[in-house]
Amino acid sequence: MTIKVVRGNPTPEELAAALAVVRARAAVAAALPSGAEGPKDAWADPSRIASARVPRPGPASWTRTFWPS
Repeated sequence: MTIKVVRGNPTPEELAAALAVVRARAAVAAALPSGAEGPKDAWADPSRIASARVPRPGPASWTRTFWPS
């Protein structure tokens, strides 16, 4: 595996921290049985976006739509 800095000028400490994160994630992925999924990322969870129920439209809901004048 090759890691290349495309933009910026990271300090050795910043580069070491980024490399530690990449190596830790690779170790977790290697430890999983084949075909198993890793831990779910909270940003990819669709329930995060739709956490509250959307009210159903009523008889006069067309009056509450936004149409610029």
